[in-house]
Amino acid sequence: MATPLYFESEDVALKRRVNDLMDWGLLLAVIAVLGIGLISIYSSVATTDSTIFRNQTLYAAIGLTLGFAVFFFPEHWFSDLAYPMYGVGVLALAAVLTPLGHEVNGQRCWIQLGSFTFQPSELAKITTLMAMGKVAARKGFDVATIRDLLWVVGLMIPPVALIMLQPDTGSATVFIAMTAGVLLWMGFDLFVMYLFACIPFVGVAALYAVLFDSLWIFLVVALVASAGAFAFRRNLVVTIVAVVLLIGVGLAVKPAFNKLEQYQQNRLITLFEPERNPRGEGYHVIQSMLAVGSGGLTGKGYLKGTQTQLRYIPEQWTDFIYCVPTEEFGFVGGMLVIVLLASVILRGIQIAGTVRTRFASVVAIGFSTILFYHTLVNIGMAIGLVPVMGIPLPFLSAGGTSLILNLLMVGLLLNFYKTRRRRPGRVAT
Repeated sequence: MATPLYFESEDVALKRRVNDLMDWGLLLAVIAVLGIGLISIYSSVATTDSTIFRNQTLYAAIGLTLGFAVFFFPEHWFSDLAYPMYGVGVLALAAVLTPLGHEVNGQRCWIQLGSFTFQPSELAKITTLMAMGKVAARKGFDVATIRDLLWVVGLMIPPVALIMLQPDTGSATVFIAMTAGVLLWMGFDLFVMYLFACIPFVGVAALYAVLFDSLWIFLVVALVASAGAFAFRRNLVVTIVAVVLLIGVGLAVKPAFNKLEQYQQNRLITLFEPERNPRGEGYHVIQSMLAVGSGGLTGKGYLKGTQTQLRYIPEQWTDFIYCVPTEEFGFVGGMLVIVLLASVILRGIQIAGTVRTRFASVVAIGFSTILFYHTLVNIGMAIGLVPVMGIPLPFLSAGGTSLILNLLMVGLLLNFYKTRRRRPGRVAT
């Protein structure tokens, strides 16, 4: 006897539709990490200037409002406006180099708009990413061809060149990481990507050898990288050329290091030995490592962090915000931040794999790459593994431009999720 069919109740059907339209995991993770960021900023400024906390709360409200609005916009609006927005981003970067630019600590990276300081490089990341998505969405696009590869890389060059004139090396590296993530997602040659990935490791090993007269470290890293190149089993001549290129990068490190400004050299030296300059470039790193390490398993308690409350880390609410939850909530608090940010990144990658258009896919993977790189570098700075580069921690570090644009992009990810490919549902039995 056949089992009779029945229909879902209206409540169950509504719940199914709501869950199908909203990625609750992404939304809740963002709200949670945003909340941790706000209480961390409050803790870091509680005994000094509460204006910073009030401003960040305002920026969060603006970002959430814009993200909510973007959730309802048609996707093609962003695709249609990608090139004009890219132009606006480049012009904004150029404006920084004019009298409109605002200089802080020797870097001309901001534009002052009344009481609000706007950082064009944050906008340019998003507009450049959207332009890349627009290029990738063209009919017949193939990243394996020189023409289309140059289109993607060419979009990155003007913003990076203008940012280097500010100078802001940290932000420039974000564009490079974002482009690498987009190219990898679009199917660019893994062998070439491997070589680009090896360059930083070979360079760091060569730098260490230069600074501490340890040539063997460079030789070991170069040997491992070369063995990996041969493992791809490509044409022998091509592989040998690649190995020579890697070795050439290592040999070029010493003359390149000698051409850097003194403060830039000191930052690199601080990466390996912060104790060498404890009152200069090494001060932030030493105090940050003390804050992270002193939290123990569960921390010292909210508003009870010694490094935080006694202001041992200058402007801790920006680049070194990660020290606050790790000192006051310990290993548990630090890991919670990492897990929440990792979940946001992973949800972005999953959305990139389920959307209907290549434009949405590229934008989703590019934004996820930006979040990953920011998280990796910022936390690396806090624990002394990465040079101090002025890269904020997403959703936590104080800063209006970064927070508003990140929340806007989360709204766009949710928009993509809402209109993703849908699989036919099964009839309830």
